[in-house]
Formats: sequence, C-alpha cells, structure tokens
Amino acid sequence: MVIWAYAAILAWSVAVPASVAPVVSPMPRPEQVMAVPPELRTQLQQQVIDAGGSGRSRLERLVDFLFQKAGLGMEYSADATLTVEQAYRTRQANCLTFTLLTVALARESGLEAYGQELDDIVAWRVDGNIIYGFNHVNAGITVGHSRFTVDVARELVMARDLPKPISDQRLLALYYSNRAAELLAGASPAAAVPYMAMALQLAPRYAGAWANAGVLDLRQGDPRAAERNYLKALTLDPKNASALVNLVMLYGNNGDESRRAIYARRLEEIQVKDPYFQFLQAEDDEKQGDYAGAVQHYRRAIRLYDGDSRFYLGLAHAYQQLGEERDAQRAMNRAAALSRHSAGNRN
Repeated sequence: MVIWAYAAILAWSVAVPASVAPVVSPMPRPEQVMAVPPELRTQLQQQVIDAGGSGRSRLERLVDFLFQKAGLGMEYSADATLTVEQAYRTRQANCLTFTLLTVALARESGLEAYGQELDDIVAWRVDGNIIYGFNHVNAGITVGHSRFTVDVARELVMARDLPKPISDQRLLALYYSNRAAELLAGASPAAAVPYMAMALQLAPRYAGAWANAGVLDLRQGDPRAAERNYLKALTLDPKNASALVNLVMLYGNNGDESRRAIYARRLEEIQVKDPYFQFLQAEDDEKQGDYAGAVQHYRRAIRLYDGDSRFYLGLAHAYQQLGEERDAQRAMNRAAALSRHSAGNRN
C-alpha cells in the first residue's frame, strides 16, 4: 500500500490480520481544529502580545514562542496530525499541525497569516505495508509589504517552486485527509470514513483527496468505488500521480492489462519529466550498487532542474564510488554554491 499524505494518498491495500480496533476520539468539527484554548491564549498574551512593538518584532517573538523551551518548545513528529489544542497539550506537530498552530497564533497576535502549500516535494517513509509520500505545507505571514514563511521542516523537504497561499477551507481539508490516512493505517477503515468525507466536503475539487478516498474504498474491499474515485481525481488533475499509480496497480491486480498499459504510459510521461522522480531512481540505483546508472539519473534530474544542491551531492557520491574524483569535486563545488545561495535567501 502506498499513501500520499500531508496530506494526499497513493495507496494499495493488502490483507491484514483482524484485531481489536483501538479507541478513536470523536472527530473534531472544522471550527474546533484551529481553536485556541484559553490557557494557550493567556501564555501567548504574556510572551508575545503584551510587549507591543512592530509587527516584525511580534513575529520574531512568536517564532521564539513556538520553538523555544521557555515557550511551547514544539517538536516535529511526522504522525502528529493534531488540532491546535492537542498540539498545545502534547507539544508535538507535523508540518500540517505546525501550520495550523502558527496561523492560529499569528492571527491571535494581530498578524496576517495563512497556510501555504508546496506540491513538488520528495519525502518518503515506509511503515509496515504502507509507503507514505508527502507533500508539504507551511505558514505564510505578511507584515507590511514583506512576506515571511514559518516552517518546522524546511530542511527536510525538497521543492522547486515557492509555496502557494491556500484558503482556510483547503487547509482544513488537508487536516481531515491527513487524519484519514493515519486512521486508515493505525485503526480501521471505518474510523477514517468520516474524516475523508469531511475532506471532500471542504475541498470537492482537491484531486488528492479523491485519490485518498479511492484508497479507503479499496481498503474496505470496494475496488469499483476505488476506481471511480481515482478517475474522478484525474478529471480534476490529469497529472495526479497518486491516482495514476493506484490505477496502474489496480488494473494490474485485476488482470486488465489494456487499461493498466494506458495509465502506465501516462504515468511514465509524467515521471520522465520529473527531476525528483529521477532523483529517487538514482538513489535506488545506488542502493543496488549501480553507480553508473545513478550518475545517469542524477544528471537527468539536473538537466530538468539545476537548482537543488542534493542532486549534486548525490552525483558527487556516485562519482566517488566510480573513482572519478575530478567529476565528484566539480559536483561538490556546485552543491556548495547552491547551498550558499539557498542560505542567503533564507536570511
């Protein structure tokens, strides 16, 4: 099974042993997800708001409040898709929860804040029979004519494009879709159903949520419904990799080779133009000891996008394994230049 989360799911179900379902808390209503509890509001008032000053100084105090032990001391946890109140209680958050928390507290502090989304991300995690692929969100804050980004995991993601502001409704849809993914993996498909339904209600044109819904249908033993939802995702976004991957696997599993081939070709057309897919292929080559193949895939990724230092770091390592030290040093030099440029842009 493959799940695309941040939300978004690419998934394939397998049989799992029957077990006693864990107790799942009631699903929060949309207005509860970003609600700030009174104790947190009081602490925010004392540590961020009361000192006054400019919007920029309030933002700086807010960031310190979020990260420093004297404030919330938030810690990153990939599985922590929580409401603002739950994040306050546990001091844990993934990128989505951290965004919800930051936006809510920034607004309480009188700042203009909103969620931001990055689609073109490379991050994968394997957990049992599920492979998670992640997109990414962070918080945008506008102070005067300046725009700032607050991101709990900026060093953990790879992306070509700048983040795009999104509505609260979309941000909340991502919360429900993400929780559905977590419940699908950790509790039962039945527990995930209301979360998925709410995600689709909030963002009916979000292709990733329809692909996720297909995963849930498949896990519940309804491949026809899964197929319909994957196809719905593709009507909204013809290049949606989640839906394409799952359709290829679905048709392959039921022996429909003609349809499998159609969607496999569509998927390949996307992947061959995707530098991050080439990067993943290069990493796989290295794991197999095929360093010459890794070089080809790293170089292909760089031809498609020359702005990510990690492509060059990978290329340098592959060259080193082949004993091509001069080429490795050139790749390292380019990686260092890109890293300096990236650091300069963040400051």
